[in-house]
Amino acid sequence: MILMQVNNITKRFGADLILSNIKLEVHTNDRIAIVGRNGAGKSTLLKVMAGEYTYEEGEIHKPKDVSIGFLEQHTGLESELSIWDEMLSVFSHLRNMEQQLRQMEQQMADPDFIADTNRYNKLLKEYDELQVTFKNEGGYRYEADIKAVINGLQFKDFSLNTKISTLSGGQKTRLALGKLLLAKPDILILDEPTNHLDMETLNWLEQYLQGYSGAVVIVSHDRYFLDKVANVVYEISRHKSQKFVGNYSHFLAQKAANYERDVKEFEKQQSEIKRMEDFIQKNIVRASTTKRAQSKRKQLEKMERMERPKGDEKSASFSFDIERRSGNDVLKLRDVSFQYENGETPVFSHVSFDLNRLDRMVLVGPNGAGKTTLLKTITEDLHVTAGTIQYGANLQIGYYDQEQARLTSNKEVLHELWDEYPHMDEKEVRTVLGNFLFTGDDVLKPVTALSGGEKARLALAKLMLEKSNLLILDEPTNHLDLDSKEVLEAALMDYPGTILFVSHDRYFINKIATQVLEMKGHTVQLYLGNYDYYTEKKIEEREIAVFDAQHHPQPANDTKKTKTTYQQDKAQKREERKRKRRIEEIETLIMEYEEEIDHNEKLLCEPDVYQDHEKSLELTEHTTECKAKIDALMEEWETLHANE
Repeated sequence: MILMQVNNITKRFGADLILSNIKLEVHTNDRIAIVGRNGAGKSTLLKVMAGEYTYEEGEIHKPKDVSIGFLEQHTGLESELSIWDEMLSVFSHLRNMEQQLRQMEQQMADPDFIADTNRYNKLLKEYDELQVTFKNEGGYRYEADIKAVINGLQFKDFSLNTKISTLSGGQKTRLALGKLLLAKPDILILDEPTNHLDMETLNWLEQYLQGYSGAVVIVSHDRYFLDKVANVVYEISRHKSQKFVGNYSHFLAQKAANYERDVKEFEKQQSEIKRMEDFIQKNIVRASTTKRAQSKRKQLEKMERMERPKGDEKSASFSFDIERRSGNDVLKLRDVSFQYENGETPVFSHVSFDLNRLDRMVLVGPNGAGKTTLLKTITEDLHVTAGTIQYGANLQIGYYDQEQARLTSNKEVLHELWDEYPHMDEKEVRTVLGNFLFTGDDVLKPVTALSGGEKARLALAKLMLEKSNLLILDEPTNHLDLDSKEVLEAALMDYPGTILFVSHDRYFINKIATQVLEMKGHTVQLYLGNYDYYTEKKIEEREIAVFDAQHHPQPANDTKKTKTTYQQDKAQKREERKRKRRIEEIETLIMEYEEEIDHNEKLLCEPDVYQDHEKSLELTEHTTECKAKIDALMEEWETLHANE
């Protein structure tokens, strides 16, 4: 089923053309990725589709009953409610329906009401229809859905009574995403949903969207995410759209093959045109061949000439070099801890690792593990609370701050670079900026007017000119489009220095990292390999842990494991078995009660029964009891699952 058709949409901002003749279709179960350069109009297209922006030309067709949910970039949930109450507000229609059902049940239990057969039968029919609707729309599972989404978005350690107004911006963004996922619109439109998500949450979101019942339209620069989720890709380039079937990797292969095919067809046509033009020139004046030449000329005039295929738009072009080589020992951290003055607990503690020349180490871990804070202690923007950091010989540190706090907001782009390198002439500075896609009047823009992607490119330009032999990068790909990421990857792969970085971009990590340092809780674990190696080892560790628990009980002479601990473990396992058995019992009981309710409702529809007021009252009361028991069992079921 087609949920939305976008036909020949044109959008301008003032005199600037943003989108032209855009065509796009959204079908049920489509997972559409919108890709293109920064500034290509991807977010604008999403806002047009969501009804946030108007458009000058074209049409958008959508059935009236198709619902749209839109998550804008950098949108946080602003609310004075608690996490639980805000999520619960999504299901206000189900809660109203539930209240209505309870009121109907009270009416049906009233002997005076039962005596009025017509009114009773009418209410019974309405009740039956409402209950079916309530069940089909998730009336018996919405609280479990809320808990699943909250846990998936890493709020399982939060009290559900926490006020949203007390949370950070990233946490509010995650809750805005969660609320939208719970609403389950027919078309889910997400602009950069992977921002502010750690790897565990990204994996959960990928699985959630793969099983989503409606259509999903996404703008994202996360290539792993697009490969896992997307089955259709629309590229926005030079104001126009082009459709590719498949995920992001398939899109890249298709695009390259299409370009090669188009070049061959264009060259073939050019050869044919040249051959015909030569024939006409040689034969137009000869009496014996002039008719054939004239025929060829008419044929040539009618020919629909192909345009020369346009390759990719201009890419940034840069490389990183070093001024001097560092020593082999670059960094040595020993038992490093950091705690803010007013903080109750350390952000991280007892971090130890060595970084050697030419290492490429990535710090990974959940949000809040202290990765950025650790980088700032190494750059000495923050001072360690305990432990030591030893710096190697001839070390020059270049730092990329994800917030671009080191850019001067009131300067023009040109002077942001030139003031730091006054020995360069204007032409050299403009050439550097041109390599980072700042051309013409772009270099005269104030830094405040730049987009996130432009600020990222300017910060990288400054970093390139520093020629440091240790690059410390905090989320360097956050604001870059897919093409700029590939250019940055190529530059870093050829870099002759050492790299320490934080990133949530799994594709980028896989390309650059040779070591993965995982920060989790207050422990660190080093893995000597790229991201794929790291994930394989994590799976292997989990499998070994499960196997050991099942097949290798602790030896009797293990002094660390006391008899008390053993008894505690045994008790925990016993409780876990009881919990699982109880869950199975509850699920069986719920099914039995639902069958009893269905049976009672069928009986109540039979004339012999609904005319017998005592029998009707008895069945109605029994149905009410069954529903109350189901509610109680559902509550217990959710509590047991929350304790997994």
